[in-house]
Amino acid sequence: MIRLEAAEVTVADPATGPRGPGRRILGPVSLELAEQRIAFIGANGSGKSTLLRLLNGLVLPSAGRVRVGELDPVRDGRRVRRQVGFVFTDPLAQLVMATPADDVELSLRASIPDRTARRATARRLLAERGLAQLADQSVYDLSGGERQLVALTSVLACGPAIVVADEPTTLLDLRNRNQVRAALFGLEQQVLVATHDLAMAAEADRVIVIDHGVVTADGEPRAAIDHYRRLMA
Repeated sequence: MIRLEAAEVTVADPATGPRGPGRRILGPVSLELAEQRIAFIGANGSGKSTLLRLLNGLVLPSAGRVRVGELDPVRDGRRVRRQVGFVFTDPLAQLVMATPADDVELSLRASIPDRTARRATARRLLAERGLAQLADQSVYDLSGGERQLVALTSVLACGPAIVVADEPTTLLDLRNRNQVRAALFGLEQQVLVATHDLAMAAEADRVIVIDHGVVTADGEPRAAIDHYRRLMA
């Protein structure tokens, strides 16, 4: 289980300079994240993405603590990132190889030393996501939804227990949005997602509303989403 204990993130404030007190962009936040499907919603700049990045050490807390099981992202960053896979808003930010097969194969390099076996496994994983016919195409020739599914496949190839997705449907049309949403929420791993897609949030087990860096609602989806709508009105 992931726990945040009075976690805060502070960044340099241009108004006070690098030696000033800084500007707090998140926190303090204390949460226990145990449910299988958790959605984080909030306005742009509310702190959702910063909070998600705390969960696998992409951002480190300025104060307080984060725990992934017994691991601390500050001390155990590499081990945490093996357990917590991260899907970015723009899949091209994480697809580093020329084709889907090459990208998934790269994720398998640590676990499957033999290249022939690794290549076969990469193709099998893509086929399981309905992407077999795209394995050797350029990632730049894929649709946004196809790229996001390839990125998810590459993340899953590393064998994480938890998948964190930062607004994974924001750049997608309705068809691709529905496809990516179904893929994420169909996983056996715990899924934590920041989203503006309220239909996606409504399918979660728990919804957490972030506003100005703090939690303003936390609970079952309907009540939390209603709170968010009032907040944005």
